[in-house]
Amino acid sequence: MDVAELIHTVSDNVGLAATAKNVYGEPITCGDRTVIPVAKVKVAFGAGGGSGHRKDQEKEGGGGGGGGRAWAEPCGALEISPQGTRFIYYQDPAKLAIAAGIAAMVAFFLFNRRGSKD
Repeated sequence: MDVAELIHTVSDNVGLAATAKNVYGEPITCGDRTVIPVAKVKVAFGAGGGSGHRKDQEKEGGGGGGGGRAWAEPCGALEISPQGTRFIYYQDPAKLAIAAGIAAMVAFFLFNRRGSKD
């Protein structure tokens, strides 16, 4: 298998995860309201290969390899009701906690620095 075929095979297999079905989950209906979960899907892949032979030998060598990864993160939901459609953004509590911690450290540093000048 040459490098182009390898890259094509890897990208096809990994790309299967980035479908609309994986981004938009199964709709959930309750009464006159429908909620559709939404996820952010990321895909990464790489491949490489090579071949050749040494001048002093008739044997040829070659090699290749590839791999990939796909992952999804929830990012919100679409809510469809008689009043209209809206997107409800999902806030990741861990990211909010990290941001609050960083803000607290910066405030503490600035407060202590200001207090030492007096």
